[in-house]
Amino acid sequence: MNDAVDAGPLAFFQAQHGAFVQTLEHARADDADPSVLVRTLLSQAIDSYERNAELQAEGGPALDCGRGCAACCSLRVTATTPEVLLVAQFLRAVQPGLLARGIDLMARLAGADRHTAGLTEAERLQRREPCPFVAQGACVIYPVRPLSCRGHASHDRRACVDAMAGRSTEVPCSLAHMTVRSLVQNAMQSALRDAGMAWGMHELNGALQLAMARPDAEAAWLRGEDPLAAARVHEVDADEMARTFDQLKPA
Repeated sequence: MNDAVDAGPLAFFQAQHGAFVQTLEHARADDADPSVLVRTLLSQAIDSYERNAELQAEGGPALDCGRGCAACCSLRVTATTPEVLLVAQFLRAVQPGLLARGIDLMARLAGADRHTAGLTEAERLQRREPCPFVAQGACVIYPVRPLSCRGHASHDRRACVDAMAGRSTEVPCSLAHMTVRSLVQNAMQSALRDAGMAWGMHELNGALQLAMARPDAEAAWLRGEDPLAAARVHEVDADEMARTFDQLKPA
């Protein structure tokens, strides 16, 4: 995987890790604006994910996801710090215009977070709490949605609807999309860890609340702080993940 997953998962992970390390090193050397670094890092991650997921899915069943289908948007979404910060940038830009049209995204976000903060994946699914960013079946933050959302791609939207309604447990999701998303996201986390920056996963709603309440969150993150720590998820042991990254990344 110098640039494509066809070369093998380990090679792809290592190539992605190296590319993210270079991006972070250049940002530090150039004393980059934290906001620009967030956009650059995520543009790199999203481009690599979309390009390679499409390649890996070639010849497989067609996806059945599309505008107007938000069946899976009751699942808990987790995201890395830069992903959360990118969504926060987007919210700050679009919120005034949406408020003028009577849509208060921040109020919706706060309400959703009150209902779901601290819930596990299974508990969140059981509540079927809709995503605060879905309006009329469309995702308001679609251009900057986290990799977790991008990697959840279904071959049968009816199966998704049935699963969310508790009528089924089988959803034919695209293994190619899930695998590439995991490899890209984990490589980015590994590079962030090597750079001494917060690299863990966060519950999106809670982390966004923290990011929006702290204007200096991006600068703090670039300094090595963890401004979103209160929304961190801990299902996967951080030490174990760090050991795995050390085994996988290039020597």
